[in-house]
Amino acid sequence: MDYQVQELLPPGTVALEDLQRNEIILQPTPSDDPEQPLNWSVGRKTVNYVIVCFYALITFTLLDIGTVVWGPLNVELGISYNDMNNSFAANVAGLAIGCIIMVPLAVKFGRRPVYIASTAIQLAACIWSARTYTTGDLIGSNVVSGVGGAISESIVQMTIADLFFVHQRARMNSAYLVMVYTGTFLAPVAAGFCAKAQGWRWIWWWTLIFIAISLLITIVAYEETKYTSRTDSTRTRSHDSCDQRDLPAKIDESSKTPFESTTAQTLDTSFSAAYPKRSWRQRYALVTRTPGGSRPFLHLVWDTITLVRFPAVAYTALMWGATLMWFSVVLTTMSTYFTLPPYNFSPIGIGLMNLPPFIGTLLGLVVSSFNDWIILKLSKRNRGIFEPEMRLWLALLGAIITPAEVLLFGLSMTNGMPWIIPCIGNAMFGFGSAVNGGASLTYLQDCYAEVIGDALVSVTFVRNGLAAVVVFALTPWINSLGLYNTFVCASVLAWAVYLLTLPMLIWGRKWRVLTAASYRQHLARSGKHAPGTTAS
Repeated sequence: MDYQVQELLPPGTVALEDLQRNEIILQPTPSDDPEQPLNWSVGRKTVNYVIVCFYALITFTLLDIGTVVWGPLNVELGISYNDMNNSFAANVAGLAIGCIIMVPLAVKFGRRPVYIASTAIQLAACIWSARTYTTGDLIGSNVVSGVGGAISESIVQMTIADLFFVHQRARMNSAYLVMVYTGTFLAPVAAGFCAKAQGWRWIWWWTLIFIAISLLITIVAYEETKYTSRTDSTRTRSHDSCDQRDLPAKIDESSKTPFESTTAQTLDTSFSAAYPKRSWRQRYALVTRTPGGSRPFLHLVWDTITLVRFPAVAYTALMWGATLMWFSVVLTTMSTYFTLPPYNFSPIGIGLMNLPPFIGTLLGLVVSSFNDWIILKLSKRNRGIFEPEMRLWLALLGAIITPAEVLLFGLSMTNGMPWIIPCIGNAMFGFGSAVNGGASLTYLQDCYAEVIGDALVSVTFVRNGLAAVVVFALTPWINSLGLYNTFVCASVLAWAVYLLTLPMLIWGRKWRVLTAASYRQHLARSGKHAPGTTAS
């Protein structure tokens, strides 16, 4: 196909396949600079991304192990279950507030200082949690840990957009989500055993050790991925100008590992001469500013919040908001009611209840990793043009399964059915949320990669705001309707939200076209480059 600069395509629509040459076209198109993260070597990318994934693992461990020890907290400290529900809601509120503050800082000063600051705040929160004695301690430590972990999703997506190309992002998101769900579901299992063997305070002391390791590794080895152009006239290369030693325009996906197919090889020496290698101090600088300065901080905050006006951002916010809402409902009711007859679970039992959703998420992430293969096939059928909505076919699967889990878990628990039935429901939830979450997250990244961190502020704020409201209202909701009817209502609401995937599949591209001018104006105000890849 002959690609020409003929008309601006809507954000996210790119030429991904050259059908005549049977080649993958690299999107975004990397510059000639070997120091641009897209051009980094396999090892360099691997080190950075492994550090990021470990950060995600530790962050979600800290955020999700607390509910395992609600029973001991109630017995030993006399903290009521209603106050513990409120502490969970306070944690979610901290996540919503912290993201608004920290993402603009990552845009303005770089990813590295924000990773370090986030980990340091979590370190302090972990110490406070281990030394909890009152309800105030419990709520306060949860707010601080929420603020510290608020950036975790947004900044990781910014890092993925910095390092990887469109046709590899689903696999990278799957690797990231493995860490997220390991921290969310598997860490509480270990926490349950730890609480039984060493006492509940030790779940925080052990987490503190791993957070300290994460902080040390980030300071020593994490390299800044925010890229600032080092010349005024940076040459860019397409699939026609790639050297044999450079990023391959033709990629044989079947013969390479995910990292091998995403990274650059040794660059042409003429490129290296034009762009000298950055020094160690430059690569590990604490602050990386945008040349020429950037917009005032409050303007950046306002820009990030108002991105929710774009349909793809609003859709992703609702998908993730629904997932966290129902996860919060399941987690808090499980931590409360499974400690009571007929179940009478100890912290170990509560922890082990997280195994089924973990197994479900692993299966869901395996399915999600095929999304890169699906979009390549669909792009080929679409004359080589990729539309982000191609990601959402898998989301339909999650839209059906996740609400069914809410219903199965709630009704089986309410009726005191054998514990294996709620476990099956939890496994379904893990599978559905992984498939739905991975598809919607990568969809947003494909639509608005230039502002993915900003967009995820809106997503995180809406998601955590909805979850906080639901958790605060959960006890009155159950008291008013009863546990059975509460879960019936939750399941119906879940189906209503998740089936918004259908209109996005049908009209998503049209909405991106209608909002394209507004998006490019936003990019111009932010000093970012608007995509202009076109096709004929």
